[in-house]
Amino acid sequence: MLAGAGALRPPQLAPAGDWGIWVILAGRGFGKTRAGAQWVHDLAAAGGRRFALVAPSLDAARAVMVEGESGLLALLPPGQRLSWQPASKRLIWCNGSEARLYSGAEPDGLRGGQFDYAWGDEFAHWAHGEETVMNLRMATRLGPAPRIMLTTTPLPLNWLKALLAEPGVVVTRGRTRDNERNLPKGFVGALERRFGGSITGRQELEGEIVEDLDGALWTRALIDRQRGQRPADLVRVVVGVDPPAGGGTCGIIVAALAGDGRAFVLADASIAAARPEDWARAVVAAADKWQADRVVAEVNQGGAMVTAMLKSVDAALPITAVRAARGKVARAEPVAALYAEGRVCHAGVFPALEDELCGLLVGGRYAGPGASPDRADAAVWALTALLLGDRPAVPGIREL
Repeated sequence: MLAGAGALRPPQLAPAGDWGIWVILAGRGFGKTRAGAQWVHDLAAAGGRRFALVAPSLDAARAVMVEGESGLLALLPPGQRLSWQPASKRLIWCNGSEARLYSGAEPDGLRGGQFDYAWGDEFAHWAHGEETVMNLRMATRLGPAPRIMLTTTPLPLNWLKALLAEPGVVVTRGRTRDNERNLPKGFVGALERRFGGSITGRQELEGEIVEDLDGALWTRALIDRQRGQRPADLVRVVVGVDPPAGGGTCGIIVAALAGDGRAFVLADASIAAARPEDWARAVVAAADKWQADRVVAEVNQGGAMVTAMLKSVDAALPITAVRAARGKVARAEPVAALYAEGRVCHAGVFPALEDELCGLLVGGRYAGPGASPDRADAAVWALTALLLGDRPAVPGIREL
């Protein structure tokens, strides 16, 4: 049975009363997309309405909000006709209502737009979430009662928590289990056995805003404070790699040094449950995409095999092999201090990486998602190379 099948449950229905923003914070599989698509169709039925549809990327907006199993095309009510124009990123109902697609990574794309209603999906995971939500609120100003619906699996972002506390914002909360009848048999139970009680489970299944752990080297507020736009004057780019042990996640983090001496985390290209040849290709792809000057790869687990595997994909790949003499948390402490000093920024939101960073505790313990902080370790290697290791005396200027 499809996740969007069956009648809507009460929490998926728009709340009564006078509100301007309706936020659904819920675990994966709760039915957030189904609720958003139905809300849009119900309002579009009046005719002549203008909508903004915003997702983490335009590809996600198309694949999930429009063409997905619980998207607008799949849930088209009987008797209605809807024209989907991918090239212009536009949907047109037969009664004149119209919707346009936007990316949460491009807040300026909403400038100049005017809408009666807007639906933002996975808004906590937009690369420039706070700015995009601000522009979306300014653009949703047509008609006597403009409204915005925002759906997401939550993240503990300061601006998101401030939004939830505003007057006129109504919040619906839910868990993955709430929609169990519409999910494959045993699906919820399997996930709860695997992730129950962990940060990942509390966030991704329970829809909980997970706050900081006692003794964490990184806090959510610190990472949130250290977000910024990727600068144009990048002088060095490296890819940090923590190869998997026994088929786990290969941490692959791209970071860069800016002209002002700060480092920026640019991308999390990590790959899970991959064969050596697969993660090696993923590393080379990340290095090619970001024009990396060097790949910094830990060789504790695989020794010379790690370098050999990477070289088998790209013989010219510049690699620095590093061997850890201390534990992951001990290696991470100097890098956490760089964040506190304002010397490291995140050019976007990287939920999986940030969960791992916030799970590294003083004293050497790891209490984050998964058995090992592979993404965090890859980030530590990359940032150590940029800010704590040897660097070229006179770096060149590059633009990406």
